[in-house]
Amino acid sequence: MKILILSDARSVHTKRWVSSLMERGLDVVLYSINPPDDYFFSSRKIKSYYFDLFSYKKSGGGNLMDAFLRHREAVADLNRVLSSEKPDILHAHYLTSYCLVAALSGFHPLVVSMWGTDIYEFPKESLLKRLSVKYVLRKADRVLSTSHVMAHEALRYTSKQILVTPFGVDVSFFKDFGETDGYRSGGNVFVVGCVKTLSERYGIDILVRSFAEVVRRNPSLECVLKVAGKGPQGEMLEKLAAELGISDKVEFCGWVENSRLPWLYNSFSVAVFPSRAESFGVAAVEAMACGRPVVTSDAQGFTEVVEDGVSGFVVPKNDYLAMADAMQRFIEDRSLLVSMGSAARKRVTALYAWKKNVDTMISIYDDILLQK
Repeated sequence: MKILILSDARSVHTKRWVSSLMERGLDVVLYSINPPDDYFFSSRKIKSYYFDLFSYKKSGGGNLMDAFLRHREAVADLNRVLSSEKPDILHAHYLTSYCLVAALSGFHPLVVSMWGTDIYEFPKESLLKRLSVKYVLRKADRVLSTSHVMAHEALRYTSKQILVTPFGVDVSFFKDFGETDGYRSGGNVFVVGCVKTLSERYGIDILVRSFAEVVRRNPSLECVLKVAGKGPQGEMLEKLAAELGISDKVEFCGWVENSRLPWLYNSFSVAVFPSRAESFGVAAVEAMACGRPVVTSDAQGFTEVVEDGVSGFVVPKNDYLAMADAMQRFIEDRSLLVSMGSAARKRVTALYAWKKNVDTMISIYDDILLQK
């Protein structure tokens, strides 16, 4: 079976899908409309094609005609590759220009996967973008979503059946290493952690405020907040921590390599994710796989992933006091860290184990080819 995957070469999710499918014996070719930012694919001898679709923006262009002409060139280039490679299936990820170029190629069978902002935000930005999403979904032979709540959102634009294929985690890699977090075994350092882009969407300002409240309530307890990630609000968040008098207790870790994340999660007592919007919540799943209970906002993606009161606590968006209350429960009853952490790990193993997710994707491909 030969699959041509049209997806962003820079994305860790693209890398995971391509490498995992190849490991399972599929013949996989990557086509990206953004050039790669590392040597991941070339170092693994993965056949890849790149077309710099957005080069017109770099050269001072950016009007609608420039975009139209460049997309037309991308479609012609993709058709050249399709003619050469002759894949059994074209699978495009992300309902923006990626899936649009794939749909305009006219190739079938076409599978499209939505990831999050491409269905929650992109079609709401303009009439043209909304029509583009509807066109892509109309042309697709299979429509995939990473979550059930996202699939429900997509029903605004299509009446087709939508299959759920989560971006799970490798549970043999993301796991509990034992008592890395000393607080669970009687230590006196309560570590709150978060791995997210430092942007308004992910509500890190709410986390900083809620953590400051936890510090205020527990003057005799050493508390530490670890925030991993980079983004446009980095400087603002550091200033906020200073204003709240907790700079000495907050570690802004910057971007952390995916290979180091399990060790980071294991250093947390509890993982906290205060997103104002969330389509799935991969970081929460990673933390849960490491046996860490979570506190999340009630953004849609989290309500699907987290069992409130079982594997963590779900609180209202933008409510830093409710988030502080949830963290306080772990301080007052340390046994919850162990019991909820264990429940979190079991939930991820049952629903979001990466091997099972890859099995699901391959079964979808098999079904498509059986019906050809």
